[in-house]
Amino acid sequence: MGSSPDESMMNSGDFGTLEDENDREEFINKLLTLPSRNDWNFPEPLYQYQGFWNFSPYIIGLMLAQKRFQAQPNDIILCSHPKTGPTWLKALAFANVTRSQYDDSTSPLLTKSPHDVVPFIELDAAQGVDNRDLKVPLAATHGPFNSLPTSFRTLGCKIVYICRDPKDAFMSLWHFMTKQIWFPLLSITFEDAFEMFCEGVLVHGPYWEHVLEYWRASLESPEMVLFFKYEDLKTNTSFHVKRLADFMGFAFTPEEEKQGAVDKIIELCSLETLSSLEVNRNGKQRENSMFECRNGLFFRKGKVGDWKSAMTPEMGARLDRIVELKLSGSGLTLSAN
Repeated sequence: MGSSPDESMMNSGDFGTLEDENDREEFINKLLTLPSRNDWNFPEPLYQYQGFWNFSPYIIGLMLAQKRFQAQPNDIILCSHPKTGPTWLKALAFANVTRSQYDDSTSPLLTKSPHDVVPFIELDAAQGVDNRDLKVPLAATHGPFNSLPTSFRTLGCKIVYICRDPKDAFMSLWHFMTKQIWFPLLSITFEDAFEMFCEGVLVHGPYWEHVLEYWRASLESPEMVLFFKYEDLKTNTSFHVKRLADFMGFAFTPEEEKQGAVDKIIELCSLETLSSLEVNRNGKQRENSMFECRNGLFFRKGKVGDWKSAMTPEMGARLDRIVELKLSGSGLTLSAN
């Protein structure tokens, strides 16, 4: 059984605009029935909700989204585990679906973060805000497939999922966590965090189960779920950008390709371009909330194999063995190197 959620995390500027206090009470009471872990003395436990671990503010946001989010029939939801390429995916998807409205010199991506132009359904729900532009049929989530709001599957909305070598995913997540405003509250070392990741008990973990849910859904319903690997997108960006556009229903015409539309989108959404913009150098996400962070944190190296900069070969081999065992029989492999 869980222990009481920490009040400093629960009252950090979120949940102030819920429709009524009954939701807050209902969800907190539900949290207290969930399995919990606090081996590393976090200010509050990690709770296991629908098979995945997280802190209470995120879980409550997910519960709210499940209860209240109403998908539109033409919606496309961009799904990912954190730090596997969602910022790049959001930028590419947004540039694709809005290319008839904007070009590479007028795109909102020049003045807004990719996370501002594609609403994040559970974080918006947690803060009681609605950032949807119904003219742009995109939304995003870190939630697992089986936790998506029912309306997405009922309406047959398209889903795009991106994953990454778990070694690089862990490294990127660690760097992101250590620069968050709330990280000083977390008394955890790199080695402890790695142990948690290997055990599957870290935010949004187990990583392999998150990936497997979407992988299996893509095999069962390829017309509904498009499954990407970050490494493939890096290796052959043009091919996969066109693949993404085709799947979303915004295929490039031969004339557009001849005029360089694909290359322009790739350039606009590149790490070099986006990370150099003022909004991504100095802007912030979700100020004065549990989820506050600097936009610059979403742009680091984007390098395949960066895990080698901090993990030992033994650590890498161990994580590879764990993931290989967990994915056994699925037909999916994740280790890039």
